Amino acid sequence: MATLIDTLTKVRPRHPEKVKRPESPLLKKPDWIRVKAPGSPVFAETQRLVREKKLVTVCEEASCPNIGECWSKRHATFMIMGDTCTRACAFCNVKTGLPDTLDHGEPRRVAEAIAAMGLSHAVITSVDRDDLDDGGAQHFVDVLRETHAISSNTTVEVLTPDFLKKEGALEKVVAARPDVFNHNLETVPSLYLKIRPGARYFHSLRLLQRVKELDRQMFTKSGIMVGLGETREQVMQVMDDMRSANIDFITIGQYLQPTRKHAPIDRFVTPEEFKSYETLAYSKGFLMVSSSPLTRSSHHAGEDFARLRAARAAQL
Repeated sequence: MATLIDTLTKVRPRHPEKVKRPESPLLKKPDWIRVKAPGSPVFAETQRLVREKKLVTVCEEASCPNIGECWSKRHATFMIMGDTCTRACAFCNVKTGLPDTLDHGEPRRVAEAIAAMGLSHAVITSVDRDDLDDGGAQHFVDVLRETHAISSNTTVEVLTPDFLKKEGALEKVVAARPDVFNHNLETVPSLYLKIRPGARYFHSLRLLQRVKELDRQMFTKSGIMVGLGETREQVMQVMDDMRSANIDFITIGQYLQPTRKHAPIDRFVTPEEFKSYETLAYSKGFLMVSSSPLTRSSHHAGEDFARLRAARAAQL
């Protein structure tokens, strides 16, 4: 009797570009990083809806620590255009490689999920799609149109890629009138080559500045992670750069290392330091600041949007 051994079928690694990188230790999280494990009935309902609609969420793909809290409130951030990113950032847990073709039924399903969840404020993000001529801009437009058609009272926040070398892509998304345009700078300029090698700091900054040139009333938002080796002075310079680009809302959160192959944590920034960053950011003129260890771009996005609008109204 012969035994056949399959030597051809291999499980593709989630991050093939990181396979040969040396492993770094995973630091023990301090008490202020602790979160409750998900498991509520509402969490299960949200999970079931996402599965039924065959949707992808950044909550799962990026291993967000706040998934238990958000999904238990029927909040989820939809990640469109698949689960595979064409970039290979050193901090991100989203799968990398060559993506599948676009699913043109996805915009409708996302809009239906937003309606089913009863969201008053929805956040739409995506993987990077450098393989597409417009970087996926039209897909963002389609999601916005479907959402506005089904849930006309729902405000929509987009968290887009940088559309690097995709002429006209940004203008297309802005013309579709999202309520908030978010694009994260992620880290300080000196760490880009190490942490975000496929992107360009000043291109990302200019992208956000251009949004304001196209529509002065559109809210703009950007965020960075700390704990990657940046200095306080560098964070302050990023704040100044953002304000020079007229960015309304800054988010600052602790970097958490997804695996031993990802960029190591330099240190855990204390809650007191985050509070200090919040005070500094407000003093520089931001309308809204979210700065805490567990701050993420879409965490409490609906509540923050209401506060953002109120802060603008108070200035008029």
